[in-house]
Amino acid sequence: MAARTKSRRRAIDLLFEAEQRQLNAGELLKERLAAPVTEAPLNEFTADLVTGVVANWTQINDLLTTYSQGWTLDRMPAVDRAILRLGAYEVLFAPDVPEVVAISEAVALATELSTDDSPKFINGLLARLVEVKPTLG
Repeated sequence: MAARTKSRRRAIDLLFEAEQRQLNAGELLKERLAAPVTEAPLNEFTADLVTGVVANWTQINDLLTTYSQGWTLDRMPAVDRAILRLGAYEVLFAPDVPEVVAISEAVALATELSTDDSPKFINGLLARLVEVKPTLG
């Protein structure tokens, strides 16, 4: 597994854990950076991803809610929410990540971590965000 893929996986794990424990993901990130719970501490890319998601949390959630046809955020599996938040951050706000790479990584993680229907749903929703990105001001 490539280093950036591992970093994305760790970011999703952190976002998922924060939601399950009803914690702020930014606060959990600070805890993990100060006192790692794994042999390998969180790297800079993982921290940047989580920080970016947290910084754009409201807008990301609003856009996911607006463009996920027939699905509210609450109705989605929790792991899908984490993957979508990370993917939305990367396609909308991360200038150093090509959109196609962000979507491909999100779909691969959904294939590994979620339901059989999740990769297609995540691919479609993130692709839609890429389509509307020029109209977002």
